[in-house]
Amino acid sequence: MIEKARGFLGTQIDNSSLVFFRFCYGFLIAAETFGAILTGWVDRTLVQPTFTFSFIGFEWLQPLPGNGMYYYFIAMGICGLLVMVGLFYRISTVIFFVLWTGVYLMQKSEYNNHYYLLVLLSCVMIFIPAHKSRSLDVRLGITQESKTCFNAYIWIFILQIGIVYVFASLNKMHADWMMARPIGIWFQSKSNYWLIGTLLAKDWFQFVISWGGIIYDGAIVFLLFNQRTRKLGFFLSLFFNLFNSAVFQIGIFPYMMIAFTVFFFPPGDVRRVLFKDNHSVSTEKGSISKPFLYVIAVYFIIQLALPIRHHFYKGDVHWTEEGHRMAWQMMLRAKSGYVRFDVVDKETQERTRINMTHYLTRKQRSSMAGEPDMIWQFAQYLKKDYQKQGKDVSVFAASRLSLNGHKSQPLIDRETDLASVPWERWKHSDWILTYDSYD
Repeated sequence: MIEKARGFLGTQIDNSSLVFFRFCYGFLIAAETFGAILTGWVDRTLVQPTFTFSFIGFEWLQPLPGNGMYYYFIAMGICGLLVMVGLFYRISTVIFFVLWTGVYLMQKSEYNNHYYLLVLLSCVMIFIPAHKSRSLDVRLGITQESKTCFNAYIWIFILQIGIVYVFASLNKMHADWMMARPIGIWFQSKSNYWLIGTLLAKDWFQFVISWGGIIYDGAIVFLLFNQRTRKLGFFLSLFFNLFNSAVFQIGIFPYMMIAFTVFFFPPGDVRRVLFKDNHSVSTEKGSISKPFLYVIAVYFIIQLALPIRHHFYKGDVHWTEEGHRMAWQMMLRAKSGYVRFDVVDKETQERTRINMTHYLTRKQRSSMAGEPDMIWQFAQYLKKDYQKQGKDVSVFAASRLSLNGHKSQPLIDRETDLASVPWERWKHSDWILTYDSYD
């Protein structure tokens, strides 16, 4: 079995699909990073805030002061352009991976699944020789030209996109999604959109999109994989992703998903159609090393394990958020509510209501209201802030939250001193109240 896998994955095939994806990937990451500056995302997310919600354990990773984050994103954008043209490819992919992963880990108030997907892709691209053909590295003699690559490189992308789509479909098989509750909330706020606004407000259309999302996510990889249905799958991918881009404005994610479809077409067709090159590239038998095979296996075992870990926590993941990130829980919940903080001086028992506008931006306050880990982090921040004033305090949070339009319920145990409890990585935190029934 192992030898068959080594032989299949080690076969040398036409690398045209890989090269074309490099063009798309480089352009899109450049667009993402330069666009983050131009749209004000960098300013409101990383420059304006005085406190940043990093991933727990990475509190040391903070935005650069002054204009530092603008230069940071410009550097990433330049790396994207270098990847696109294949110049200094290896070092550019490494730098982008390090910088982008830093952005991902240093802030959570604008968490998005495509940010996580970019972390994975930027890591994978370091090890994949997508610069061996049609690149400046080849023209300048920095690397030796090759028109073939291991079959393994193509299958890494196919399996990765398959995991994203299949888990996205499975996660949508949730009562609220199937009743179009989150879609209904979002679409009602978009009823003023030109041309499609009236349609978005229709109940029947919201059900079509909700159930269509389940079917599309579950079927698209299989449609693309089958030669008879590949063109249908491609056009469905175009429609679905362009619709998402127009309605939800989720950056480069839809276009990256379209770019992934290139791996499902025969590389020879990609060479002829996209590069206008009619020269054929012969397939050669080969074999990848056992360590390489094991690395691939471990990577995908992790990718399969992360999306199911929330089943080992108590309660609904859409409510508690425990195991929500890195699990392709894409756009499955709409939350609205509030959280208030009281600080109690342990010596004098004086209670102070915190004015959060002194600490957090509007977006941070909105995100924190539905994220227990962010609530805990802010309590820790308040504790340290008062310690600087020579005070030992307890921090209590009172919150109510509505999930997908259901009746609001308390999210946090208001009697728990959040400044004194540790963050539980591997089990449910009892101070996060569960949400086990729907109205």
